[in-house]
Amino acid sequence: MKQKQRLMQNSSFATSDRLPQRNTTPDAVIFDIGNVLITWHPEKLYDTLMSPDKRRAMFASVDLHLMNDKIDHGENWRATVYSTAAAYPEYTDMIRLWHDRWAEMATPAITKSWDILRRLRQQGIPVFALSNFGIETFAFAETIYPELAEFDRRFISGHMGVTKPARRIYEMVEAETGLSGAQLFFADDRQENIDTAAAMGWQGHVFTSPENLERDLVRLDLL
Repeated sequence: MKQKQRLMQNSSFATSDRLPQRNTTPDAVIFDIGNVLITWHPEKLYDTLMSPDKRRAMFASVDLHLMNDKIDHGENWRATVYSTAAAYPEYTDMIRLWHDRWAEMATPAITKSWDILRRLRQQGIPVFALSNFGIETFAFAETIYPELAEFDRRFISGHMGVTKPARRIYEMVEAETGLSGAQLFFADDRQENIDTAAAMGWQGHVFTSPENLERDLVRLDLL
């Protein structure tokens, strides 16, 4: 089997220099979730409820992504959103939608990416998730997307108390999996997250489309 061959290939791989080795076939593939497997675009919902100018003004006045970062670090979802909303009376109702209509911000699933994930698992390749995601938001997402249970392991920032691109979260993945350096291949839509992965010696892919991801995985003999 390909997986057994890969493990034998990489068994003597030294990671002391932590430099990515792009010709090494990885032993596991790690997926980000937002905008790799599930579309995450809060602005799209707001643009259906207010003019683009008003939406831009709200996002300029209220750092909603910083609010979301707090949730991704493990703070309570509803409490964080509602306390932020209370601080901005002009936008209270709109900000609360980050909780009350969150499902409409995280849609649709990126079907072709899920197809790739399943093909990898069929080949016997371990597949992990590494995602900036809140504790309650992830639990809610599981009720909408039961396929989130398909990973071999899931590394969710809210439970870990640290978010990408901090090096610590990557170190936690290595400690938990026993894999490091070029043994790991990571697909994420944000360059800064891939930059940290590269600094750890991981092989990285900045996700732009399932087709480009598939091409990279084929090149590495993973598909």
